[in-house]
Amino acid sequence: MARSRAVAPAVCLGIVMAAAHAARADPVEDYYRGKSVNLVVSSAVGGGHDILARAVAKFLPRHIPGNPQIVARNVPGAGGLIAANNLYNVAARDGLTIAQFQNTLPFEPVFGNREATFDPTKFLWLGTQATETAILVVWKNTPVASVDDIKNREITVGTAGVTSMSTFNSRVLAETLGMKLKIIPGYPGQAEVFLAMEKGEVDSFPSYYSSLMGARPDWVANRDVRIIVQFGPEPEAAIPEVPFAGDLVTDPAKKLLLRAATAPQALGRPFLMPPGTPDIYVAAMRKAFAETFRDPEYLAEAKKLALTINRPSSGEELQKVIEEVWRMPEDARAQLRRLSGNQQARE
Repeated sequence: MARSRAVAPAVCLGIVMAAAHAARADPVEDYYRGKSVNLVVSSAVGGGHDILARAVAKFLPRHIPGNPQIVARNVPGAGGLIAANNLYNVAARDGLTIAQFQNTLPFEPVFGNREATFDPTKFLWLGTQATETAILVVWKNTPVASVDDIKNREITVGTAGVTSMSTFNSRVLAETLGMKLKIIPGYPGQAEVFLAMEKGEVDSFPSYYSSLMGARPDWVANRDVRIIVQFGPEPEAAIPEVPFAGDLVTDPAKKLLLRAATAPQALGRPFLMPPGTPDIYVAAMRKAFAETFRDPEYLAEAKKLALTINRPSSGEELQKVIEEVWRMPEDARAQLRRLSGNQQARE
């Protein structure tokens, strides 16, 4: 009988300890422990998006409960559409798939691209570490120095394809600011247009401030180029002397068009999950990304890799940007399709 009384406290203690362990159990930690998370990169190996994704994959696991391994997998093709369509229509909704997209992808359906078989408002956005500010860069020998000058004197702009972002941005500036821009498409990319500017083939290029400073920082220091105007979700703090297009446009319809056209820049280089992923895993990933973008070791790695980190945004903030464009009046959406140069939008 005495033995039974001695055992009883031990049994009670075991029950109490088990209950305490259950109270401390984290279902997210339990779920992710020992697993691998697939990170889909919608562009090719070696590019800026790929470098960013692999840097994040190195540090993100320490901020996810359970510390799963992150495995990056490149799915390039069709400007990222292959990856986007797959993530929306095929990928598992189990919390084990995340993705990193080009910032124009969420707006392809608005631009009238029929190959985009997804609704961007249903993706679950996780966050971005930076926003982009676009700029119009003019070579030093070009006899213009302001937006007003280019309203009165036509200049040439080198761009990539007729549906490229550089062409789109040029059309947006012409439409909203009345600038006379003769677009010369067909250059493979920024490097080739910059070379063409040096040779005098074209006068200007609609770049991004981070891209210019990464590729040709000496151009600004040596005054080889002039930055005529900047445009995006907000002005770039490093160039306060450069006019911001949002302040120059007064017509409400054109102001709306400019805000919608620059929405991709507000997304920066966004991360996301497939629609239908359980809320508990989405919340954990959003928290993990926010912590990663503040991680001192990650910040040091990003600096070493020349990755821009200026204005981190949450997944909820990205969701609002995309939904705002999606809710635009149809006439404004039609203008975006026209400016995008998407042939399907004109059929």
